Amino acid sequence: MTRRSLYARLITGAAIWSAGLLAVAFALAMVFVSRFPERVLLIHHGLLALTGAVLVTAGVSVIRRGLSPIGLLRERLAAVRSGRTSRLEGEYPAEVEPLVADLNTLLEDRERSVARAAARAGDLAHGLKTPLAVLSQEIPRAAAAGQPELAGAIRQQVDRMRRQIDSHLAHARAAASGSASRAHADVGEVSLGLARTMGRLYADRALAIIVEVPGHVQARVPVEDLEEMLGNLVDNACKWARTRVTVSATLDDARVVILVDDDGPGVEASKREQVLQRGVRADETAPGSGLGLAIVRDLAEAYSGSVALETSATGGVRARLTLPAVPAIY
Repeated sequence: MTRRSLYARLITGAAIWSAGLLAVAFALAMVFVSRFPERVLLIHHGLLALTGAVLVTAGVSVIRRGLSPIGLLRERLAAVRSGRTSRLEGEYPAEVEPLVADLNTLLEDRERSVARAAARAGDLAHGLKTPLAVLSQEIPRAAAAGQPELAGAIRQQVDRMRRQIDSHLAHARAAASGSASRAHADVGEVSLGLARTMGRLYADRALAIIVEVPGHVQARVPVEDLEEMLGNLVDNACKWARTRVTVSATLDDARVVILVDDDGPGVEASKREQVLQRGVRADETAPGSGLGLAIVRDLAEAYSGSVALETSATGGVRARLTLPAVPAIY
């Protein structure tokens, strides 16, 4: 819906303001010009001054109300940016309504474009799976045929292509979710689900996987991406933990801080940043390709978040994952 013209509001307010100023000026002039004011004249001047003051106040009120849609537009834009909505809702003056319509059209076009790009990236990744699988099967054959150098070269290139695919898919999913601006995931539910899964996966080690996440903590990321990030961190913690892994989360301003602690041997401070790089493991004898933490880092950064490795209170590794939080009023 369209409200009365902003131009008309400003003109009305300015007219009332001017009338009030003229009335006040006339009253003051009459008071100072008159040498011997009579009581009736003073009362007349007082009423005139009061009327002028009322008109000035009314004019200011009309102008402020006339400009209030601009403040509303700023609030709606902030809501779009924070992810609470995907469109600019509300009533605006005639001059602002076309701008709001154009912005909504732009937001919709961008959302469709990013969704199409993400779909193409997914199709491309799916199309590359078969060729990569075929190449992977040639690695042991080349090694068995007495060509270890060829096998190593194929393995290196296959791993490189997989890392590129994982990275670009992570960014494509993040961009698509960001364009929708409504993605959210319950950190507690995801953590409990992962704890059950990892408990079954590492049942032979009888690890205690403890979840300490309040029920109201939600991250502004899709559930599948939070599962991938947190799943890699919890899986990594379970590989190194001796007896227990703890997942906790807190809200820090507009951010969710998720901590994954283990009681394993830990990682030297000089190696923590290196471990987050692609294909690097803290211990070459450990299982895995060393890509998990790098994928976590790529996904977190795609959502304007971060991941860092610290020392846990139990002496092991603490993975600190920081992500944007869903506003309290969602």
